[in-house]
Amino acid sequence: MKSTIVKRLIQIIPMLLFVSIICFGMIKLAPGDPVLSFVTPNMHPEDIERMRQSLGLDKPAYIQYLLWIKEALSGNLGYSLINHQPVLQQMLDRLPATAGLMGISILISVVLAIPIGLLAAANRNRWIDKCINLLCYIGISIPVFWLAILLIYLFAIKLHWLPSVGMRTIGVDSFWDMVKHGILPCAVLSFGFLAVYVRYIRSSTLSQLKEDYVQIQLAYGSSPKLVLFRHVLKHVLLPIITLLGMSLADLVAGAIVTETIFSWPGIGSLGMTAVKGMDYPMIMGITLFSSLMLILGNLIADILYRFADPRIKSTR
Repeated sequence: MKSTIVKRLIQIIPMLLFVSIICFGMIKLAPGDPVLSFVTPNMHPEDIERMRQSLGLDKPAYIQYLLWIKEALSGNLGYSLINHQPVLQQMLDRLPATAGLMGISILISVVLAIPIGLLAAANRNRWIDKCINLLCYIGISIPVFWLAILLIYLFAIKLHWLPSVGMRTIGVDSFWDMVKHGILPCAVLSFGFLAVYVRYIRSSTLSQLKEDYVQIQLAYGSSPKLVLFRHVLKHVLLPIITLLGMSLADLVAGAIVTETIFSWPGIGSLGMTAVKGMDYPMIMGITLFSSLMLILGNLIADILYRFADPRIKSTR
């Protein structure tokens, strides 16, 4: 176990290096110039060139990348081109808001998906299963931004039940106020996760119900509900572990649209601002952080697999 974890951690370095090269190349191929955001109509060309030199954008692309990777290896991801603050510090300041939003959304999705998925599989091809499948197809297909705008229009504008944007009300510092601000973005994110999880649980449950151990338990007189929750559920949790590991990447990438619409002060909205302003250091930092979350998520999923299923052994 320890040797496997060490090998996987060592593999993170070349993977992040490859991701950084691809991301940096795509940024350089994108149209636009970040210096133009600082240019005023009366600025002289010499001043523009001097500004380009101060930002290090006058050097060749490969020199810029080598200078960036040299600082990144020492823990310095550079400074934002927009506000001239350290990239890493801004990400760490925004991380609790994103982690709380995504963590609660994933938790709600898993807690609801397990009983709903088992219920759909136990009532296969009945009206309950058809209704659940319809809702899952809607959750998978519906755009996140459209659902967010719809909920804002219904619950914030029409009914005035919940706030539409932000994380807190100005001048109000209470836990309940933060909860009210988080209900709509959590509902939007949970709906998409829930649809995917329910489909996986339903599919896995249907395959497990065909196994011999289920038929043997039913032949011994066990009730279908007992077999479903005592025996089948343990095998159904395995694909959920994989999905949870992959969902860690959504702590950064999946919240960009939601945080932007709801003005949630997290890493997602920070990344959207960086893209609009062509903030190269910030884009690189957020991309690497998202990739790191995905890699660590897969590693955690593999470790949890070993505890959930003792039959899984490491191969030499």
